[in-house]
Amino acid sequence: MKEGYFHRVKKLTPTRFWINNVTKEEANLAIENGATGCTQNPSYTWKMMNHPKHAEYAKKVLKETLKESGDDNEVECIVQRKLVSDIAEIFMSVYEESNGMEGYVSIQGDPINEEDPQVIIDEGRKNREISPNIMIKIPGTESGLKAMEVLLAENTPLNATEVMGVRQAMDICDIYEKVTKKTGKYPVSYISHITGIYDEYLQEYVKKNNIDISSDILWQAGLAIARKVYQMMRDRQSRLGFMGGGVRWLHHFTEMVGADACITINWLGTADKLLEMDLPVVSRFYNPVSEHVIDVLLEKVIEFKRGYLENGLTVEEYEEFGPVMHFRNMFIKSWKSTLDLIKEMRKIQ
Repeated sequence: MKEGYFHRVKKLTPTRFWINNVTKEEANLAIENGATGCTQNPSYTWKMMNHPKHAEYAKKVLKETLKESGDDNEVECIVQRKLVSDIAEIFMSVYEESNGMEGYVSIQGDPINEEDPQVIIDEGRKNREISPNIMIKIPGTESGLKAMEVLLAENTPLNATEVMGVRQAMDICDIYEKVTKKTGKYPVSYISHITGIYDEYLQEYVKKNNIDISSDILWQAGLAIARKVYQMMRDRQSRLGFMGGGVRWLHHFTEMVGADACITINWLGTADKLLEMDLPVVSRFYNPVSEHVIDVLLEKVIEFKRGYLENGLTVEEYEEFGPVMHFRNMFIKSWKSTLDLIKEMRKIQ
C-alpha cells in the first residue's frame, strides 16, 4: 500500500510537517499522517469558541474558568492553557518516542500587551508548566527579543515567530548563540519565517499602491526571503531550527520540500488537500531564485526590500513592519473577540 504524502516527504527529505491550530481530532489525524509537531496561536481560543463540534466544550471550560479570576485577560490566558494542554497531551507520544527532539506544541499568549517583555516572560513561564513538550512562541520584535534572552537562559524551548525579515532572523540567531554559549544549554528552538502571511500582505500592498509587477515574480517573494534566511542560518552553522509558517497557498509547503525544516500548516484546506492530491515528492527548496526576480522585487516593492536586505530593518522597526502588523492584527482581533465573550458570560453567571 502506497504511503501517504507527508510520510513520503519525511522518508525522502529532511522536511517535517507540523500542524497548526488543531482540534483533538485533527491532532490525532495529523500524527497518524506523519506530523512531528504543532503550533497554536492567539487565535486558537476564539476558533474553538466558534467550532461547530467543539464550541460547547470550549465554552464550558470558559464558564468554569470565570470562577478562577476576576481579570478577563487572565481568564483568557488560563482558558488557552487548558485547551492547548489537551493537544500537548496528544503529542506527548511523539515527544517521548523522539527523546524530546520532536512532538512539541508551541503556544503564544496575549498579543495585546506583548510590547512589555515582562508580560511575555511571565506568560511564557506559566505556559511552560503545562507539559514538558510545550514550546513557548514569542514574537520577533524588540520586546520579544528581550524576553527570548531571559527564557533561553532558563533552558526554555522557543519558537521565534512573526519573523518576516532577514535582519529579524539574524538578531534571533545572535541571541541564541550568545545565551547558549554562556549557559551551555541548547533548548530545541526554531525561527519561524511567516512566508505565507508575508506573501498575503505583499499582494494587498501591491494592489493598494498600484504597483505594476508580474504575478509570477510576486509569487516568489516570500519564498525568496525564506531561502535567504535559511541559507544564512546554515552559513552560520546555527543550532536553531528553521520553520516555515503562515501558509496561505499550497506552494508554501510544496516549494519548501527538501529543506531541513518544519513547515506548519492548517489541517483543513491545506494538509487535507495535500493528502487528497497525493503529489509526487520533489525537493524544490534549493531551486535558485533568478537575479532578475530579485532585482524587480527590490526595485518595485519597498516592503520586500526592507525584509530581504540584511540591514533593511532596525530592531525598533520590527513591531511596526507592515507584514508583522498584518499578522499580529489577526491575533488581536480574535483575542479581543474572546474578551468580549468573557464579558458577556460574566453577565449571565
